[in-house]
Amino acid sequence: MIAFEKYHGAGNDFVLIDNRSQHFPAIDRNTLIHLMCDRNFGIGADGLILLEDHPEADFEMRYFNSDGHLSSMCGNGGRCAVAFAHKLGLIHQKTHFRVNGGHYSAQVLGKETVSLAMEDVPSVEKKKTHCFLDTGSPHHVVFVPDVRSVDVVSEGRSIRYGTPYSEDGTNVNFVAPLNDNQYAIRTYERGVEGETLACGTGAVAAALAIHATQQTIATSIQLEAPGGLLQVDFTPEGKGFTDIYLTGPAVFVFEGIF
Repeated sequence: MIAFEKYHGAGNDFVLIDNRSQHFPAIDRNTLIHLMCDRNFGIGADGLILLEDHPEADFEMRYFNSDGHLSSMCGNGGRCAVAFAHKLGLIHQKTHFRVNGGHYSAQVLGKETVSLAMEDVPSVEKKKTHCFLDTGSPHHVVFVPDVRSVDVVSEGRSIRYGTPYSEDGTNVNFVAPLNDNQYAIRTYERGVEGETLACGTGAVAAALAIHATQQTIATSIQLEAPGGLLQVDFTPEGKGFTDIYLTGPAVFVFEGIF
């Protein structure tokens, strides 16, 4: 029997498990995680997060996509992990934690709001049809007139498995302007293999791509995803960006036993 809590970050939802005692099964782990994330036969989630001890940080976050495979950084998942650690009493308002060997810090700003400091992005690849950059996870960013008219699953899947990404794949973001420094975004996530209601690293990628392509000089951009609003703040530095912060909701939904 596995105790869990469910959180969401702008509709991007996660199963979170306190695994400091290392009780989560290691045998057939991928199959178990895939089942737990299944929306028909399990709890239902875009991913699962194990919160574990780390000797040099407040905790370590291990993130698995809903297909059961260990994945790279997840921005919304990271903020939810911070909210979970705060609820467990592991941290106060500020925290430092580890993900896949990377160092991350965050601050709890309110009951359901977390600001997460992301890793620096050294450059943005600007192509004729898109931008590509790594914000902890790889992201392909396409600018469109209206995100509502995009077949995200079909077009996203074609790009995700196409050249040059092939086997490793990429996340795909479709972005359109709304008003001053606010943009709409829809994301196809690899590992989920479909559209999610929000994507934190995708929102960061979109904001940096918007600035890199000189669509705005603002260093604070809001991304309106289907599941809610995310804010990205950053400092341009050379061809890249530093002091990148992702701020948005990290909401407890329910807890239970699987």
